[in-house]
Amino acid sequence: MNRISRLFFAFSIVFAVLPGMVQANTYTIDKGHTTIGFSVRHMVISNVRGQFNNFEGTFVFDPNNIDLTSASVKIDAASIDTNEAKRDEHLRTPEFLDVKKFPDITFELKSFMKHGNNEVMGKGDITIRGITKTIALKGEFIGAVKDPWGNERVGFSATGEIDRKEFGLTWNKVLETGGVVVGDKVTLIIEVEGIKKK
Repeated sequence: MNRISRLFFAFSIVFAVLPGMVQANTYTIDKGHTTIGFSVRHMVISNVRGQFNNFEGTFVFDPNNIDLTSASVKIDAASIDTNEAKRDEHLRTPEFLDVKKFPDITFELKSFMKHGNNEVMGKGDITIRGITKTIALKGEFIGAVKDPWGNERVGFSATGEIDRKEFGLTWNKVLETGGVVVGDKVTLIIEVEGIKKK
């Protein structure tokens, strides 16, 4: 194969791959339409729900092929909100999140797979109190739209589960009737809306 043939072959490969690549775009998480929430068992008999109010993040996504290439999220740990001020203050102390020493909770996507039509599965590293663990998130790609102002938006929902003790969140109290005040398993409940960067 001579030099011209080799160059022609290389350009053919590039242009064959390029159309699939350019469909992936970077999206910024829209905080006003995104929820990063959780649920945890309280005193064995009920679930307490909460969320984090301050966060930021971006992700690279191809809505045509439902392919998430990367995702990065940083959460302000002190923004935890369970609709009970005293409880939230306790959650910010060293007995729980220790927000003065560990102000951020982070997530970095490591792998992503599509199942069925819009069902998706992602794995990534979450860091809480300086401890990093890999977690799995199962979810759904809800869709892509253009809003009245010309912004391209995409939406996801996802759930996952972590064991809080793996991150050093070990505080608890034993009940007289058996069981404990706070469950170990924390269910993550996430709704994400992203805006395509222009």
